[in-house]
Amino acid sequence: MFIKRYLKGYVPKLFEHIKNYNLDYFKKDLIAGLTVAIVALPLSMALGIASGVSPAQGIYTAIIAGFFISFLGGSDFQIGGPTGAFVVIIFDIIQKFGYQGLALATFMAGILLILFGFFKFGKIIGYIPYPVITGFTAGIALIIFSSQVKDFFGLHIQNVPSEFMEKWHSYITNANTCNYSALFIGLLTLALIVGIKKIKSTLPYYLIAILISSLVAYFLNLNVETIGMRFGKLPNTLPSPFIPAMDIKNLTILFPSACVIAFLASIESLLSAVVADNMSGKKHKPNCELVGQGVANIASIFFGGICATGAIARTAVNIKANARTPVAGILHALF
Repeated sequence: MFIKRYLKGYVPKLFEHIKNYNLDYFKKDLIAGLTVAIVALPLSMALGIASGVSPAQGIYTAIIAGFFISFLGGSDFQIGGPTGAFVVIIFDIIQKFGYQGLALATFMAGILLILFGFFKFGKIIGYIPYPVITGFTAGIALIIFSSQVKDFFGLHIQNVPSEFMEKWHSYITNANTCNYSALFIGLLTLALIVGIKKIKSTLPYYLIAILISSLVAYFLNLNVETIGMRFGKLPNTLPSPFIPAMDIKNLTILFPSACVIAFLASIESLLSAVVADNMSGKKHKPNCELVGQGVANIASIFFGGICATGAIARTAVNIKANARTPVAGILHALF
């Protein structure tokens, strides 16, 4: 009896819905999945670029990790993928150890997340003080904002310093290299996102803003760098699976980074699940969610992705789009 009750907490929410799933649920999940995919596509590319990897790797993460987070997770509505909270951490690890270092750290973090779930750390993480989460998130937002100044103003800087103060000193001393075409497109995109969101928040305002700004840049023949110019043609297939190289030395060096990734993924995914519960009236399974997050991060690395967790904004869009089950999250990944 005890074993049955224990295992019940690890049955993914998807499996609970399967026996009562019907066509009406599928129609609603289909629309919600498409809606979230439209929002997730440009965000995944942008977060990949900001993290120091290619936009394709951001998309790989949204596809692979997004699928497993919905398939094995403990939330009815959680949407997974790359998030802003990881940008600074990923960028720092890649600068020091390269992508292979990030892959190994994320692999270890995935194992830690699975262990967190099995040892029932889900509820313990929920007791972290709210000001700690708020301060941490605000700090990350400031660092992400700082990392985007060069491209927003189109500054010609060969190597941007990684340290915060040195970064801003570099921006100020190179302010005379501003590309006004890039600045115009950046301001236009920002204005469109804010304006469309105020008019109707249910519209995919990120995608609409990107499409309009891209058309303006194209037809006005503006001197701005494009995704294709910087990264080349984006692939239309997933890469072949690979396992990161492991040795005792690298495992030891990267273990602290793995702990940071696992800790942050735990906090953000469970925070997102709580937000989803408050919006929907449902109740998630915290320990099952951690196990799903762990598997998703390991799978993401196998296919060339980066760290992933539950994304609060995309999860909220999923609920507002009238999703009914985790099938919406799976369809988002497939779309």
